[in-house]
Amino acid sequence: MTTPTIERITPPRIRIFDTTLRDGEQSPGCSMSPQQKLVMARALDELGVDVIETGFPASSQSDREAMTMIGREVQRPVLAVLSRCLAADIETSVRSLDSAAHPRLHVFLSTSPLHREHKLRMTREQVLESVRKHVALARSYIDDVEFSAEDATRTELDYLIEVSRVAIAAGATTINLPDTVGFTTPEEIRAMFQQVIAGVADVSGAERVIFSAHCHNDLGLAVANSLAAIEGGARQVECTVNGIGERAGNCAVEEIAMALKVRQAFYDQDTAINTQRIVSTSQLLQRLVGMPVQRNKAIVGANAFAHESGIHQHGMLRHRGTYEIMRPEDVGWEDSQMVLGRHSGRAAVEARLRALGFWLEEEELKLVFEQFKSLCEQQRVVTDSDLQTLMQGGASTQGYRLASMTISDVGSRANALVELSDPDGNRVAETAQGDGPVDALFGALSSATGVSLQLDSYQVHSVGIGADARGEANLSVRSGDEVFEGTGTSRDIIEASALAWLDVANRLLRQREATAAPDTAAAAAHA
Repeated sequence: MTTPTIERITPPRIRIFDTTLRDGEQSPGCSMSPQQKLVMARALDELGVDVIETGFPASSQSDREAMTMIGREVQRPVLAVLSRCLAADIETSVRSLDSAAHPRLHVFLSTSPLHREHKLRMTREQVLESVRKHVALARSYIDDVEFSAEDATRTELDYLIEVSRVAIAAGATTINLPDTVGFTTPEEIRAMFQQVIAGVADVSGAERVIFSAHCHNDLGLAVANSLAAIEGGARQVECTVNGIGERAGNCAVEEIAMALKVRQAFYDQDTAINTQRIVSTSQLLQRLVGMPVQRNKAIVGANAFAHESGIHQHGMLRHRGTYEIMRPEDVGWEDSQMVLGRHSGRAAVEARLRALGFWLEEEELKLVFEQFKSLCEQQRVVTDSDLQTLMQGGASTQGYRLASMTISDVGSRANALVELSDPDGNRVAETAQGDGPVDALFGALSSATGVSLQLDSYQVHSVGIGADARGEANLSVRSGDEVFEGTGTSRDIIEASALAWLDVANRLLRQREATAAPDTAAAAAHA
């Protein structure tokens, strides 16, 4: 099998080696079936990555099946598999690559003194001989061979150069110098690449070899170290979608791609990534492995292009460049979000009202803004529906309030009894059973209010420390095509969950009331 991979990429473009399906999948709780890997591989192909590492064939039948399935369908990118420096592993990996249009065999061996002594129990000479033997074996099967010196950043520099020279002489076309445990710093890794590249320059064929960086995020430096490696001469970066991977994860493909694009004048490098597919690819992975990214995650987090501060919103309304260094549309978001909450100013509220068709005089705006601030004390975020309710005089509606609740076990199920005070001050009591206390609670609240909500996500955490700590519940629910978020805080987590549910239900009821008001008025006028 042969592949013209070296000639296919011309500097100054950085080659993106995506290892979401191998290193990323090794994250606890992130394993994928062969079918899920195929779905993700299609997305990575559309994203524009240059290399997809599909798995570790010698480790499982599942990885072998995944490689075969992906190879039959995904034809454009190079498809790589990982192998230890063992003849049996290499032969298994070669067989798994039969279906690949552009195969790569990626072999690795530890080189640091810590790994040599405690993991491999091999001398420096034995490691060199193993690299020579197994890289040559891999190259006898496939023309595109990558060698990784595991734990390179903790390896003696002179020895790392010697290992790299041996691997190149044996036929490696890519040399990967990984920061396996996320230990290095940008200054160190930049110098390491410069010195290793200089140290192998006289080896026959070295000028055609691509040097690669594979950085882990244990100290939060994976992207910074990968950028520094590029400055040192690396022309391939190994990364994962959302930065998933062993322990604290890997360099995030979305972050490295946008760093090179936004700062192209500085780095004089770019990638082939179709950046407009970044968000959709990120969200696909989140669904496949069930690992959401934090809201403030760079590029793909829900808050990456969201603004609530009045100062920031005012600046954004004048010129988006004041607080955004890239366009949300360029990475796959629809637009920036001007989140209305307790930190928002009049300018943002007025702009949003105008977008909704409300043009107010100064005194009217002042009154509505005061009502808006009062509403912010009851809920974290004020939506368009909330603003419309304010404009239609519904701001004073208090909605349902929790009077009492009781949770008990009924065999293998839970029973919830809730008593609410309705908007007119009357008491409403309902019971429901569920698979657990929260499920039963939400069922009873739904019966009491007549509101049906489809739960998308539910989280609880502690706010504060020690005896003063309180529980906060956050939930995201769907009603029709709309998504609502609610928050509740209490010393009791279950009560906090009830308050979060009512936060959403009351908002939805206010929206329905506001929508029904014009119809009622029109009917009265007609009568």
